[in-house]
Amino acid sequence: MTAGYDPHAFEPFAVTVDLAVFTVRAGALHVLLIRRGQEPYAGTWALPGGFVLPRESAETAARRELAEETGLAPGVVAALHLEQLRTYSDPDRDPRMRVVSVAFTALVPDMPEPAAGGGGDADRARWVPVGEAAAPGADPGPGSDPGPGSDPGVGSGLAFDHAVILADARERVGSKLEYTCLASAFCPPEFTLGELQAVYETVWDTALDRPNFRRKVLATPGFVEAVPGAARLTGGRGKPAALYRPGPATTLHPPLLRPSEGPTR
Repeated sequence: MTAGYDPHAFEPFAVTVDLAVFTVRAGALHVLLIRRGQEPYAGTWALPGGFVLPRESAETAARRELAEETGLAPGVVAALHLEQLRTYSDPDRDPRMRVVSVAFTALVPDMPEPAAGGGGDADRARWVPVGEAAAPGADPGPGSDPGPGSDPGVGSGLAFDHAVILADARERVGSKLEYTCLASAFCPPEFTLGELQAVYETVWDTALDRPNFRRKVLATPGFVEAVPGAARLTGGRGKPAALYRPGPATTLHPPLLRPSEGPTR
């Protein structure tokens, strides 16, 4: 211990981690939630997370808690690219004691179903459409009610300050699509520009102008590559749409910016 330093002169507090993990399922943006099995907020839906142990880093704790509470396979959790979002330190954010949380976020394709029973201090885990997770009065969806009186539903409000974390995380992943090629990971190996546009519209919750989107995508070096001679009928009476595959680029120059104002989907 450093001479002259008294650790008891400072009130102790805890450090936790929270994770906002997103994916696109059935054409809608989903977030992974757990239902708390312990107080505080027992029976309330929340983001996965928990306390950082004395000898582990925040990122190590995030991966451990995610695996424990959702039952996702260790290989799946280890492969996630977690991005640190920000620190949440309101003195009253946790009714137990002073708790500072380090939040992480990720937007990943092809995520499996979590274990239905959850684990750790979670008694349930599932993917929930972001609109339901964030909207008052929403219901967590079919198959999520284990019995009468035991599930208040997502619309009862997320635990702690997780609604704030969720909103911040959604804004971050939306920004990520502006400057990376991540959107193509949510498309089939060969896709139409309409399918790629649908990913952007889903994550951004904004309708995009089709000709303008097409022009920007094709003008961005390395974003997509045409599949020679390939086309797919996409409905209607128009001609088959050309197919593309992901190009070699990992970042977008120039970035594909969200409309500053525009219609929501």
